[in-house]
This record gives sequence, structure tokens and C-alpha cells, in this order.
Amino acid sequence: MTATTSKSNADLDSTAHIMNLISDQLATQLSRVSRDGTRRPAPPALVLVAHGSRDPRALATVRTLMEHVREQRPGLAVHLGHIELNEPLLPDTLAALGDREAVLVPLLLSRGYHVKQDIPEMAAAAEARTRLATPLGPHPLLVDALHARLVEAGWRTRMSAARRRGSAVVLAAAGSRDPEAALDTGRTARLLADRLGVPVLPAYASAASPTVPEAVRTLTAAGHTHVAVASYFTAPGRFATECAAAAPWIAAAPLGVHPSMATLVLHRYDEALSTPGTTVERALASA
Repeated sequence: MTATTSKSNADLDSTAHIMNLISDQLATQLSRVSRDGTRRPAPPALVLVAHGSRDPRALATVRTLMEHVREQRPGLAVHLGHIELNEPLLPDTLAALGDREAVLVPLLLSRGYHVKQDIPEMAAAAEARTRLATPLGPHPLLVDALHARLVEAGWRTRMSAARRRGSAVVLAAAGSRDPEAALDTGRTARLLADRLGVPVLPAYASAASPTVPEAVRTLTAAGHTHVAVASYFTAPGRFATECAAAAPWIAAAPLGVHPSMATLVLHRYDEALSTPGTTVERALASA
């Protein structure tokens, strides 16, 4: 292929990309206009609800993810609120929305106290009319991201039968005392095991067992000589770092800004809008 041909192909690709962007933006604008020519009301805002972390990489990751969500859904108002440790805090984000309608999408991977108590209580105390989406996990899109992160870390997509028998994965998650959180993490582990064709054992950084080192010992005792750690965290932080340090072989990076994450956030947003019973009742002030 000549240099002229390469340049022509690149120009065509660039032109096609620009045309796709224009088409997406035009479709977004047209979707806001009804058949009689009147402008439809703006869709509810999407509020990403992050846990918060003292690790500055976590906030940077969540902000980048927020931009990816905006890129996938031009025209949708996307905001960020934290449960703790980082600003803006969720109550402040909701206060800034006033009485607007919003869908809260937790950047959490399972059910637990934050999903069942903290976020609904903050939402109920706000003036904004809110719906609460389900946590991100479990979902096959997360398995796509976990698989990609493992491959980036050195996981072989093709193995001999002997190598496969000797391989296993520890799915390292934050942990919760809520038994439903363990059920959710366990389901993700089974989905990942089906994808990889090797055993995947859930383990936790806190509040539940086994720990990552315990899970590694269990798999090693069973004859697995290549044990990887998959990081079931949305962003870098203390727990993710500690779990990675316990890996006897490779340790994958957190899910972060893998393309599947933004897609899944928007899926949960759309799901909440179409599912009855996701509206959070506003708390009445005591007399």
C-alpha cells in the first residue's frame, strides 16, 4: 500500500468519524422534538454515585468515566455525587439539582448497606425527584471488562490443557456483611469462570471471607500453580492495591474506564426509567 493510499484511507476514516458524530448529535436533537414540532422535556439527569476514596486516582477515574458516559449519550445531563470522602457529596449534588428529576446510578458492584440504606436516605432527604438504579453488578458487561483487564495483565487467551488445569483466578471484591452482596459477587465469579474455563474463587478485602490471601492458599493447595487476581473494583484505591499485592502471579487493574463500564451505566439508567418501583419517596419534614 502506498503512502498516498494510506493517507486517503485515513482521510476517509476521519471523515466517516466526523459524519458519525454529526449524525449522533442530529439524532439527539431530533429526539427532543415531538411530531407536532414542540420540544420534549429534557430527560431526567443521570447522577453517578461513587463511594469516594482518599486515593486521588479514584476521583480521576470516576471523572473520566463520567465523560465517557456523556460521550455515549450526548445531551444527557450527567452529574457526580459521592457517599463520602470526596466532593461533591451526593446531598450537595442533589441540592444543586433543585426539584429536577434524576436517576441515581450507584458505581457499586453488588447490593449492600450503601445501596439499601445510605443512598436511599440521601435521596429521600433531597428536593429532587429521584429514581434509584440497581448496582452495576452482576452483569455480563462487567465480565467483559474483567476479562479484558486480565488479558492486559498477562492472562493467556490460548492455553494448553495442562496449563488450563493449573490456572485459576481470585475475584477480589470490597466485601460486605450483607449476604446479598456475597450472592452478587458469587454470580460474577461464576460468569467469569464460564468465560475463562478455569475456577474463579470470590474473595474480599474486608467484612467477609475468604480474604484474598486465604483464597490464594486454597487454590494453590488444590494444585493451581498460576493464580491470578482479578480486581473487582470500579477504581483504584486502598482495597484494590492491597488485594493486588497478595497476587502470587498476575494482578489485573480495576475495571476503571473500560468501555463496557459507560455502556453499563447507561443501561442501568434506562432500566431504572422503564422499571416501576424505582422512585425514591421524599422524606417528609417532621412537624
